[in-house]
Amino acid sequence: MCATRELTDDEGCAVRLGEVRRIVSLVPSLTEAVAATAPGLLVGATDWCTHPAELDVPRIGGTKNPDVLRIVTLRPDLVIANEEENRAPDLAALRAAGLAVWTTRIRDLDQAFDSLRRLLVEVCQLPEPAWLSAARQAWGRVPDPAAGVRAVVPIWRRPWMVLGADTFAADLLRRLGVTVVTAGHPGRYPRVPLPELLDAGAELLALPDEPYRFTAVDGPEAFPGLPYALLSGRHLTWYGPSLAEAPAVLAAQLAGAEVSGR
Repeated sequence: MCATRELTDDEGCAVRLGEVRRIVSLVPSLTEAVAATAPGLLVGATDWCTHPAELDVPRIGGTKNPDVLRIVTLRPDLVIANEEENRAPDLAALRAAGLAVWTTRIRDLDQAFDSLRRLLVEVCQLPEPAWLSAARQAWGRVPDPAAGVRAVVPIWRRPWMVLGADTFAADLLRRLGVTVVTAGHPGRYPRVPLPELLDAGAELLALPDEPYRFTAVDGPEAFPGLPYALLSGRHLTWYGPSLAEAPAVLAAQLAGAEVSGR
């Protein structure tokens, strides 16, 4: 039997753990990370956990409205969460039910690598996965950008919400030579009126397909004449196995920018 351990999660909360053999994940990217490393550990995931496609585990609701009672019945040794994806009251309810909850906090790529390693190697006591090493190497080969292309990066419309400062996605784009023009606004995902976005001096419109599914006919028309690139939201915002291919995928999508109406 594994001795009880006490570790501190990314939020500074003490988490008492024994052997981790049953995990419920409340974060799609962390679900994929565990599934790619030790799939037998997962006993529950959210309705939004779409990768890997063949994942067959009980679903426990959404990231913002998990079914606490359902999670308790699954008897997890550990629930994994994220301070941005999940609501504090839900995590508090899980802790009150006697479950160990490990909360990640990821604002940039370096934090992602460190947090993923801690979760998988220190918490779950697994060997460091090959995909994590591959992701470090892939991003390590990205050259420092000479100058940043100024971009507006919406994540929602009606109302328009955009990437701000201190966000994981903005850090990835920075490494690929893209500067988020709305980084000076207060808040990490500020609401900015469309006229202000049009006057922000952007050279590029970067449109991810999640959380809002922007397409060639839904998004670019609001920014006439501005070159746009459609980006894979999974490669831009997920911290997990997709990070190994993210530099190549995102760089190709950015290089293929088009102008609306062509």
